[in-house]
Amino acid sequence: MSTTPRDPHHPVAHLRPPRNWINDPNGLVFHDGHYHVFYQYNPYGATHANMHWGHFRSPDLLSWEPLPIALSPTPGGVDADGCFSGNAVSDGDRLVAFYSAHREDRSFQHQPVTSAVSRDDGRTFSPRGELLIPELPEGCTMYRDPYVWRDGDGWRMLVGAALADGRAAALVYESPDLENWTYRGPFTTHHPEPIGGTEELTGEGWECPQYLPAADGRGALIVSTWTEPTGPQRVAALIGEEHDGHFKAGSPVWVDHGPDCYAPALLRAPGGRWLLWGWSWEARDEAWAIADGWAGVLTLPREIHVDDEGMLRQQPVTELLALRGEHTVHAAGETHGPQPVDLGSVGRAFDLTARLEPTADAGLRLITTPDGSEYLDIRLDAEAGELVVDREHASLDTRARGGSYRMPCPTDWPVDLRVVVDHSIVEVFLTTTGQVLTLRFYATGQGPWRLQARTASGTSLGFAVDAWQLHPLVIKEPSTSAA
Repeated sequence: MSTTPRDPHHPVAHLRPPRNWINDPNGLVFHDGHYHVFYQYNPYGATHANMHWGHFRSPDLLSWEPLPIALSPTPGGVDADGCFSGNAVSDGDRLVAFYSAHREDRSFQHQPVTSAVSRDDGRTFSPRGELLIPELPEGCTMYRDPYVWRDGDGWRMLVGAALADGRAAALVYESPDLENWTYRGPFTTHHPEPIGGTEELTGEGWECPQYLPAADGRGALIVSTWTEPTGPQRVAALIGEEHDGHFKAGSPVWVDHGPDCYAPALLRAPGGRWLLWGWSWEARDEAWAIADGWAGVLTLPREIHVDDEGMLRQQPVTELLALRGEHTVHAAGETHGPQPVDLGSVGRAFDLTARLEPTADAGLRLITTPDGSEYLDIRLDAEAGELVVDREHASLDTRARGGSYRMPCPTDWPVDLRVVVDHSIVEVFLTTTGQVLTLRFYATGQGPWRLQARTASGTSLGFAVDAWQLHPLVIKEPSTSAA
């Protein structure tokens, strides 16, 4: 089946190739005047297998050029069964990629580090051909996903791990030249503990560790939590400071409050900005995705930082404002429940801002069928002090997942939102606090979608809502070699 933008669930403003499986963003780096985004890619189908590194680059985060597959498994080599996750750094005229080398004859939990080098701005890579770090530290029950960054005149590397005593860990190495690496022990470790006041835990192991340093000494270690036997869980951050080569942090917090964001990766951009992309997996039956010929999408690129109060804050990159097209909704007023107020029609891809001033429970509803039986709710739970994104009725197709998800939301002052909906993915940014919630939904309605403001009986909602049509990213035609 073709997966052109006519596929009603195929996003147009989120980065992914036209077909097949993708997962983790890898190797995010600014080099040769371009943003480079690599990603886990199966060029042969829409399932997690045959892991390669796909590759896009862009001068502006709006127009993207597909480049040839960057990394491929080497038959009989150290990565014979998959080039798994890692990152890349710019070193003069070189791009150096570091990644987890997977072989079926090794434990799936032990993926040692190897590397590859490009001297033509990422068009081709020469694999190292042997392991960069062949020996795992003693006591590791899981080991994978290198993250390398420049530190002064040298380099450092984190590797995600689980330890035999039940702790999850990020292990740290140092190198003067990207070739010779010395193990310095755990950067930080944690026994499983609750995240952000919820019952979900930091996990038995960590995948894809990413380090966001800060000029004032306070930074963030971002980890993707992993637990046996379910595997990948959610994304957490530890906010703290580094002392003597080790990271001391407070209680873990959520990086994304939604169910469908995992394995995010950082990019250090010009001007001191840090950007983040995540992987949004499918929230539908695997057979459905296979029939459609594609699975997985990268989130919007986000600007991310730790503020002066030690809070992790995210927002869509400023460049994405250029994707706004026709101003389809401009509505302001006040509604008194229980009768909803129609705000206008939107397409399947739109960018919305809202200021909500509720006296109690209230919110917005995206209605996707003419009879109103299919809808996505974004509402305020005033008593709990939370913003709720509810997809329980967001698809009439029973193969789509439901559920509702929450993030803390102060309700004693106006609530400012930025919501980007792109066919089957929604990213809800709580501008008030800098938090975000990502989830997937699969509406069946074919006609125009409608927005409503809704309140509970006996309450009122002041609202100001604007929505713009969302233009697609510009994806250049790939060369023959890239295809």
